[in-house]
This record gives sequence, C-alpha cells and structure tokens, in this order.
Amino acid sequence: MPRPSYTLQQPLRRLTSVVFSSPHSGRDYTPQFLRQTVLDERAIRSSEDAFVDRLFAAAPGFGAPLLAANVPRAFIDLNRAPEELDPALVEGVPRTAHNPRITSGLGVIPRVVANGRMIYRGKISRADAERRIADHWQPYHSRLRRLIDESLGAFGEAVLIDCHSMPHEAIEGISCGAAPRPDVVLGDRFGAAAAPEIVERVEAAFRGAGLRVARNAPFAGAYIAQAYGRPSRRTHVVQVEIDRALYMDEQRIEPSADFEAFGRLMASVVAEIAAIGRPGQARPLAAE
Repeated sequence: MPRPSYTLQQPLRRLTSVVFSSPHSGRDYTPQFLRQTVLDERAIRSSEDAFVDRLFAAAPGFGAPLLAANVPRAFIDLNRAPEELDPALVEGVPRTAHNPRITSGLGVIPRVVANGRMIYRGKISRADAERRIADHWQPYHSRLRRLIDESLGAFGEAVLIDCHSMPHEAIEGISCGAAPRPDVVLGDRFGAAAAPEIVERVEAAFRGAGLRVARNAPFAGAYIAQAYGRPSRRTHVVQVEIDRALYMDEQRIEPSADFEAFGRLMASVVAEIAAIGRPGQARPLAAE
C-alpha cells in the first residue's frame, strides 16, 4: 500500500493562526511511475523541493501544523489548478486560451522537469490524469482548506506559509547592481495574497537570521497563493522560496554538510513566523 498523499504533523495544541504547507517536497516515487518515465531516478527528482519539509519540521513544536506532500511534484503538481491539464500530454484535452504554465509543460500533471526534460515518451490517458487529481490533489487541498478554516475559527485569521525551494541558478541573474542575490524570495502576488504587515514580519524573521530577502521576483506566488490568499477576509498566504545551495547538493540531491546547521537556523525562523499568529497579535483588516 502506498503512503497517503500527504503527512500532517499537528502540534499538541494549536497556539497560532499560522499554517505551514510544503506541496513540492514529496518523494514517494512508486515503481509504476518510474516505469512510466524516461528519466532516471535522479533526474525525475530535479524539480522536487527536496528536504523543504525537514527545514520547517520545527513548526509543530511552536504550535503550528505542518502539511507536507508525500506524492512527488513530477507526478502531480499540488501548486497548480486542477483544470490546468496539458493537451500536449493528456489525451482528449482540448486546446484552450494560452496558459504559460501549461505551454511550458508545467500544468497540474507536469510534462517536464527542470531544464525542460521530458518526463514521458508519449501521452497519458485522461483517466490517469483525473485519477491523480482525485487521489492526490483533492485530498491535499481538502486538508489544507480545513487547516485554514480551523485557524479562522480559532483565531479569527489564517496565515499560510507556502514553503518551497528554488534552484540556485534561478536567482543568479536577479541581483540589482552591487546588491547580493537573495537567499530567500517571498511572494505575496504583489500584495494580493497577504497584508503588508504580515509579509513584513515574515521578512523580518528571515532577515533576523542573517538571510538576504527579496520579494516577488522571480517568484510572486502560484496557485496556492492565488487561490487561498484573501487579505480582506483575514486569510493571508506568503510563498517562501529558499535557495537550495544553502542546504543541499543540487546535483546529487543530498543534504549538504551544512544541512543540520541550516536546519537549526530555520527553526529559529519558524519560531518567529509562528509568533505572528499568536493571540494578542491582532491586526486591522487590509484591502485586497
């Protein structure tokens, strides 16, 4: 029996409105899926946010739940809309209006991994795609929505931290002038997904740990930020992208020698972020 689509680590007691979610750190590559792909076991992992769930593992100790995917991103992308089906990959899907994610092969059922490498020899069936959505996408998002609703009910607000990692090469060209490139990129969809004061406090948590932070470039937030971020309804989403070079060997997809030290640093960041949603930290409604 395969593991469930996700693992939920709950605190002994919810002490904060903050919820942590890691939709791309899944690493359960089934033998059946590996037989479907033309890629080897290392290449198929190249778009995985490897070990991100471990970086945020301290969350339950600070009173916040951590929801982490088990199913891998190359199999189904939990940070895409379920209707983002790629006609170049899925049989029987009609072509629709231009969608840059689908065109690039990064729909809800990805056609490619990092650097545009094809996952499959040909197409997959529509039934296969719909089964993946029903078996994996729906359960993950159903649980995520419940966690958000629980925060709203208990604390009057919800703050979702959407946890990701970014390839080091993705940020090599984005530094401005003499400014060093960031270690972390926060995405709030340019203010549409979270109130400014929430983002400022998340940024302060990373900066307080000595990390360089940028906002919205090159990652402003994808489906989860768009679908759940409603600041006017006191539901905030901040997407966090961490440079993989800080804690892992990207070529070997293994933790680096600095992983444990960086993990301890991240625990301090998680503690600061969890504190944002503790009672007594109330903030006024923000315009969406």
